[in-house]
Amino acid sequence: MRFRPQYVLIALIALVLTACGEGKVKRVSEPAASIQQLTVGNDGNWEVELRLRNYSSMPMRFDSVALSMKTGDEVAGTLNASPALSIGPESADVIKVRLQPASGARIVMADALAGGRSLFYELEGTVSATPEEKKQRSFDVKTRNSLNQAPGLPGVLR
Repeated sequence: MRFRPQYVLIALIALVLTACGEGKVKRVSEPAASIQQLTVGNDGNWEVELRLRNYSSMPMRFDSVALSMKTGDEVAGTLNASPALSIGPESADVIKVRLQPASGARIVMADALAGGRSLFYELEGTVSATPEEKKQRSFDVKTRNSLNQAPGLPGVLR
């Protein structure tokens, strides 16, 4: 087999270019929030399991959440929390938030539960998070989705 210097040169150039890379690019993306589960308590208050999603390529610490919640056309209230929760890159975690809903939202919820229908909801507000080794940022969040009743679990929607 004959020695070919051009192949050695190509291999060296490729090696140098690979070594010059700075590794994985760190990007900060807007997080998302959605309701994973909503449980209606005997007292009429709601326990909301809020799913916080980190789309960034680095860990982020979620410092505070302030999201206005609507069910149908009725304002239910504001989900306020200070979870101080660190979520890894491109991962999610769940926090629990108690809510004393407005009477109009309670009626919408009772109607959905009695009729076995989906409950449409909207979340709008801000999530404050701190990317790894950076300053805290406030992100605007707006989500529209629906919840369905969990089979065999009265008062639980997922």
